Amino acid sequence: MAQAPATSKTRRRLLEWGAGTLGSNWLLTRRKLHPSEQAALRLRMLGRLPRKLKDPHFAILIPLVGPGDVGDWDAVTQRLTRTIESFKRQDYRRWTAFVCCQERPSLPWSSRLRYVPFRDKIEGNDKWAKLRTLAKGMSELRDDEPQGFVMSFDADDLLADGQLTAMATRKTPGGHLVSQGYVADIGADRIALARPQSLSEPGQKAFWKLCGSSAAFRYDLKHGMKTELAFLAAALSHEHRMFPHLAALSGRPLKPLEDPAVLYLLNHGENFGARRGRTEFKQRFASRFEIRDPAQLAAVKAAFPPF
Repeated sequence: MAQAPATSKTRRRLLEWGAGTLGSNWLLTRRKLHPSEQAALRLRMLGRLPRKLKDPHFAILIPLVGPGDVGDWDAVTQRLTRTIESFKRQDYRRWTAFVCCQERPSLPWSSRLRYVPFRDKIEGNDKWAKLRTLAKGMSELRDDEPQGFVMSFDADDLLADGQLTAMATRKTPGGHLVSQGYVADIGADRIALARPQSLSEPGQKAFWKLCGSSAAFRYDLKHGMKTELAFLAAALSHEHRMFPHLAALSGRPLKPLEDPAVLYLLNHGENFGARRGRTEFKQRFASRFEIRDPAQLAAVKAAFPPF
């Protein structure tokens, strides 16, 4: 199942300008929009949320490839275990991780780590269908954790120590964006730093352009839950290049984090992207911007102990 197509860069800018000047209703009634953009504008029409949340909750949505689509289910489960471990290591404890898959992997399930069964029959990649299932399933948080941030996270990526605290203590009216992070090419045994391009590094790329584990969207399930969940389900149907645009349209822009926050693992044998021919340019990126300094490599590994 294919991702929803992305809006062109020029049109993204025009729509964001229009939302701020002409208004959401004007765009909804006079322009042809992606369903995700319509959902973002409807969310914007609910009004602004408080600028700062006290002790926000983090909902982590993890779509897991099914055992029938991989060659080594045990290896997939082991990588997922390391991903979960990167959350368990956080010094900020208010989070819940939801794992969606056709089969329940062998994990220490609890109220903090929850399994979401996936029963739909999907031809091809079912990642986005699982993310929509996860987004809709957030309704169960309405009574206990109605406000916070929601982050889709790949089942083989790692969150750096201390990053939930960094996000929880920032003053931002919207959400958070991972603009810097690391790309680990497992097959080639190299690690590269991804960050926004500059005049000195024109070939660089912001991390969120390379990896989907890169955005924490603000949510409020008592502020129009149906509209909130419809936006999340639609936004997560897109590739990550659309995340900042959709957040801006919704009136909850994403603010870049200051430090490299996520480690993206690729070329380990079970990446879905490799099956679609989507990882070769990322391998070239890792080769071009490989970190060679031993002290820097040691610092990366110190920030991601499960790695």
